[in-house]
Amino acid sequence: MEEGRKTMSSKKYTIVDQDTCIACGACGAAAPDIYDYDDEGIAFVILDDNMGNTEVPEELMEDLEDAFDGCPTDSIKIADDPFEGDPLKYED
Repeated sequence: MEEGRKTMSSKKYTIVDQDTCIACGACGAAAPDIYDYDDEGIAFVILDDNMGNTEVPEELMEDLEDAFDGCPTDSIKIADDPFEGDPLKYED
């Protein structure tokens, strides 16, 4: 990584809380290589079918951050470690 370059930390994983997603389309517009939509318009992570266990490629980090920042319902979750297929990991 370049010295002084401002980016998210190296490894990131993402998942969509489909219970709170309102199908607004913001994440897919910001990060079309990360997020897509099911038949009802609910977002999911295309990298691993919303399991949260595939590292987001470094070249998509800016898109990931834009999608996270643009989600009106905070349905996009980001972690430094894999979600390990546990959709409740992002619950406090």
